[in-house]
Amino acid sequence: MAGDAPDPVPGPGQVLIDVAYANITFIETQFRATGNGPFNLKPPFIPGNGVGGVIAGVGPDTDPALVGRRVVTSLSGTGGYASRVVVDATAPFEVPEGLALDEAVALLADGRTATMLIRTAAISSGERVLVEAAAGGVGSLAVQLAKAAGAQVVAAAGGERKLALAAELGADATVDYREPTWAERVGTLDVVLDGVGGDVAQAAFELLRPGGRMLSYGLASGSWAAISPETAAARDVRLLHPRPTPSELREYVESALAEAAAGRLRPVIGQRFPLDRAADAHAAIESRATIGKTLLEVGT
Repeated sequence: MAGDAPDPVPGPGQVLIDVAYANITFIETQFRATGNGPFNLKPPFIPGNGVGGVIAGVGPDTDPALVGRRVVTSLSGTGGYASRVVVDATAPFEVPEGLALDEAVALLADGRTATMLIRTAAISSGERVLVEAAAGGVGSLAVQLAKAAGAQVVAAAGGERKLALAAELGADATVDYREPTWAERVGTLDVVLDGVGGDVAQAAFELLRPGGRMLSYGLASGSWAAISPETAAARDVRLLHPRPTPSELREYVESALAEAAAGRLRPVIGQRFPLDRAADAHAAIESRATIGKTLLEVGT
């Protein structure tokens, strides 16, 4: 429910951001629907963990030259669905010249995750990589980054519209994982980037060659991949679980922003909703009808 709240005031070492766009993640929709997730929150609260806008003010002991800069920033799991936010002055990322602010917001969480997946997988030229949920926010970026790393990319998604987008982004082959026999048409894989979980993840796992790698980053099916370390070891498959440091996470965001500013990475913004229709945005994501990133337009 939309409502009014007092304007936040930046304290020492903090900045005030006039928000133009708020990022929505699938985790937020799940938390709202089920109460389960990484956020230790109880209603009422303001959702949202990522925003983009312009620094409008600074607190005491903070460089006034920061005012006017276009930035994107993560929060602490809450507070992003708002017209103004306050964060530590060291938290925001300045948006590079040539990159639109809405595209930078679309890269904040998903670009970080996609970059982390590709680097952790250590993809070699010529390897066959399956990207599940390939038309989603993370998947659409992972398709491009895997292709740039020299991989042969197989994109798995649900429906012709999503498969067409994956092919447009560079996938060498596409497959609709809603079809019962989809895995039979994929062939042997070196890497699986699992954004679906459940039965799709299990079928993808079975396609990995000895020495293959699997990384699970999402559960669009509603459940994580139920593959035990013992099962993976028996097939000589590595289940990789990134454990990035805060500095590494920051570098992943900076890399994604730089790649997009240089024209080598394209964030796909499939849907936009005004802030007071955040519930509709969540419903659209939960319907599995969305492509790419869904943004809330706040102060545009």
